Amino acid sequence: MQYLFRDMDAFKLMKELKTNYEQEVYYLPKEAGLSLIESTTQDDSRISAKCRDAKVEDLWSLTSFFGYSAQTFVLAVNLLDRFLAMMRVRHTHTSDRQDPQNLSCVSLSCLHMAAKVTEEECNLTPTDELIRIGQCRFTVSDLGRMEKIIAEKLDFKSRAVTALTFLHLYHQIAQSHCTERTETLSLDKLEAQLKACLCRISFSKAKPSVLALSLLRQDIEAVCSEDLLEITCHIQRHLKIAEAELLLWSERVAQCLSDYAAAVGGVPQDRPEPAQLQDVPELPTIPEGCWTRARGQRQTHTQSQSGSEPVKYYNNL
Repeated sequence: MQYLFRDMDAFKLMKELKTNYEQEVYYLPKEAGLSLIESTTQDDSRISAKCRDAKVEDLWSLTSFFGYSAQTFVLAVNLLDRFLAMMRVRHTHTSDRQDPQNLSCVSLSCLHMAAKVTEEECNLTPTDELIRIGQCRFTVSDLGRMEKIIAEKLDFKSRAVTALTFLHLYHQIAQSHCTERTETLSLDKLEAQLKACLCRISFSKAKPSVLALSLLRQDIEAVCSEDLLEITCHIQRHLKIAEAELLLWSERVAQCLSDYAAAVGGVPQDRPEPAQLQDVPELPTIPEGCWTRARGQRQTHTQSQSGSEPVKYYNNL
């Protein structure tokens, strides 16, 4: 392998790759929790896979709308899936329909937490604006309390090892060894393909290192580069990724991207702003006289700020 890793930068990249590979297990959602979500039907009080996937698509739209990075989106999805796989988030019920506002609070909290870690402070969207643009019916204090709950349950500090972590490392390794061919590998395209995959909960069961390598290998096979394909083989051997596992997820990636292309008529790009984000109305102010009534209704889901559990619409799996 010495001929492949010709300089110190390459050795450092491979060392960093190995370190992240050893740590990725600590940032995986609980598979049992994900399976429970997948088995949930639409008429169940628990969050279903369809509802989760729709919320992740909303996060993609919001990250594009606010100009946030792919890193923010991927980290937000990682936090969301880990929390949903650990806690049983339930719908609230409004008359005869299910209201996904509980999930909205969780998902928007994950986005805000991710943005505070990955974005420059000057680029952060104010919390009240984030809630308004997301057209959610909770308060800034609700969001803040939910962020604390998520951070505590996930023991979240400031980072997570995700598929994007590996995608960037793989791309850097390819650049360091095949400079004359790097124009054939578009990192933006790979990131967009990863976002499309993450909109399906099934891909949250994949190891980030394997999912990223599946995306990279598919893109390399499309450009018919033997040099780049050889690099992916060396990476696979270096991380000891089983061929059967890589083949399984490569097939699923190919099917996902094929379905996406059939649905939208092309490869994934930055997600366009949905109609509800293009012209966001000012939300009405609740009259002071109605606050006591509204607050009484909210007490079924929310305790005061001094309470130990400010939200009561979830419990441990």
